[in-house]
Amino acid sequence: MKAILLAGGKGTRLRPLTINTPKPIVPILEHPFLLYQLALLKEFSEIDEVIISLNYQPDRIQEIINTGPKLGLKIRYIVEPVPLGTAGGIKFASKKITDTIIVLNGDVLTKVDFSAVVKLHRDRKAKATIVLTPVENPGAYGLVETDAENNVQRFIEKPPPDQISTNNINAGIYILEPNTFNRIPVDMPWSIERSFFPSLLEQKETFLGFPSKGYWIDIGTPAMYMKVHRDIMEGRFQFEPFLGKNKKKKVIAPDVNLDNDVTIQGPCYIARGVKIEAGVKIGPYSVIGPKCHIAKGAKIEASILWKNTYIGRESRINNVILGQNCNIGHGIEIATGTVLGDNSSFPDSNNLSQ
Repeated sequence: MKAILLAGGKGTRLRPLTINTPKPIVPILEHPFLLYQLALLKEFSEIDEVIISLNYQPDRIQEIINTGPKLGLKIRYIVEPVPLGTAGGIKFASKKITDTIIVLNGDVLTKVDFSAVVKLHRDRKAKATIVLTPVENPGAYGLVETDAENNVQRFIEKPPPDQISTNNINAGIYILEPNTFNRIPVDMPWSIERSFFPSLLEQKETFLGFPSKGYWIDIGTPAMYMKVHRDIMEGRFQFEPFLGKNKKKKVIAPDVNLDNDVTIQGPCYIARGVKIEAGVKIGPYSVIGPKCHIAKGAKIEASILWKNTYIGRESRINNVILGQNCNIGHGIEIATGTVLGDNSSFPDSNNLSQ
């Protein structure tokens, strides 16, 4: 069985972080996001190959995945000649495939039981099965309405409160039959949500929704990117190869260089090669990427620092995201909610006594 990972998006909602780092490989606890998705697919033993569909900075993604941990999966890359949309990308990636395929959006972190989804799909001889996930604020999403037998009835785009009939949304995970792809134009942008799925309903084909209560998040915004780190550190998303069940603990790489009088509060994650000088305070929910340097007296709370970033003496970093190779001078305070791209630099504060 083949799986297709749609990883061609530009990640515009995550900019400036994704200017140099495509969204599929933004680091989650220093590991590229795609690695988590590949490991999830590896858990389903029927998958014999994963096809990663690329468009934006494809060479960069291939380089990161090929040099990362080996998961024992056969991986094939295809590069769309132009952005083809979700349905167009699936058709392009599935050439010569005739068996049932699994499709996973490249910005979704989830724990779904693929065996159960595929079983429902096969038992009902469905043409398509879409995984559904419940959300707390259904009015902010496009909803998927199903009947008592899990048949998809209709899609409701961001309804007003008095028209909300379900809290289930499209989770971006599909089981599809390639013999339905003839309705997708060749080499043209085409949407699976707005064009392909409605065609299944119009032709009254067996189209199912599989409600899943497993963990699910779309990491495509800075707020959700921050949230997924918090969820991992609190154990809501457990992933054994990386952090697993280290709930409310301090995860510190063995080669971290810690001076005396450093305060570290968990949960937090400090990667390999980090140097932390005297008097530094690392607060809960902080992620310090590889080879970062935190100078004397700095304070970091609930923030994510990508690799090779320098934080100067007495600086204050609270609830921010910093891209790689940033240089934050001495005595700098960065406002809560700030997101800075790679190579951002702040000069020393004039108010800091040397």
